[in-house]
Amino acid sequence: MRLRVEHETVFTYDSPITEGYTELRLRPLDNGGQRCLSFALETEPRAEVRGYTDRFGNDVRHFDVLAPHQRLRVLARSEVSTAEAFADEESDLRPLDRHDYLSPSRFVPFDESLRSFAEALRDGGDADGVARRVVQAVRERLKYEPGSTDAGTDAAEVLKHSKGVCQDFAHLALAAFRLNGIPARYVSGYVQAQGPQGTSASHAWVDYYVEGRGFVSIDPTHDTPQTPLHLRVGVGRDYADVPPTRGVYKGEAAEDLEVTVRVSG
Repeated sequence: MRLRVEHETVFTYDSPITEGYTELRLRPLDNGGQRCLSFALETEPRAEVRGYTDRFGNDVRHFDVLAPHQRLRVLARSEVSTAEAFADEESDLRPLDRHDYLSPSRFVPFDESLRSFAEALRDGGDADGVARRVVQAVRERLKYEPGSTDAGTDAAEVLKHSKGVCQDFAHLALAAFRLNGIPARYVSGYVQAQGPQGTSASHAWVDYYVEGRGFVSIDPTHDTPQTPLHLRVGVGRDYADVPPTRGVYKGEAAEDLEVTVRVSG
């Protein structure tokens, strides 16, 4: 399936700032049957954009704006061929990745409440069986409620309050997988909504690892495997590894952020 994405981010400040550094993870991935056919990035003020690939294989773009400014706009346009189903192209897991995807991370701590949650899902079955129980348990425990959490909420807080959004569903699922000895990673991207009431948006889901087979991709929020409507942008230990935008600037100004995502077929 071919999808087009426009991801617009606008930062505004209540007084001029200088020496702003911005880092972006917005280019869709080329793996698992997905291919990025085109990618273009615009910035206002205009800046020289450089790039590199991080250790998780994500495309990272970054730029500086040194002149004083009170508004920064970033527009990313992509055209992507998505896969019918995610198909891992590497069945073996590198030792460092195995360590990372089994360990606690910034948004996936291993506190006692998460250990208890994960323990209840353990019955000696295979990874796919655990995955089915994890998704069911996460969806039974959490209520989807926009605005109930923010980008700094970790899995323990989500479990305590029993509500959140896709990022929170993914973090709780990661904790359950890892505490059951199954390597699992966070996936950031987009999903194209269906129907007249649907809204396309940034999205998050998870990959869990099956020995000899590679990663399998599931969406705990929607209780589905990855579909052609899912578009992958980045992977990592949790959200901290794959935020769409982040940066620093010099100045005392308060920042306001507005993000608009449009996904079309």
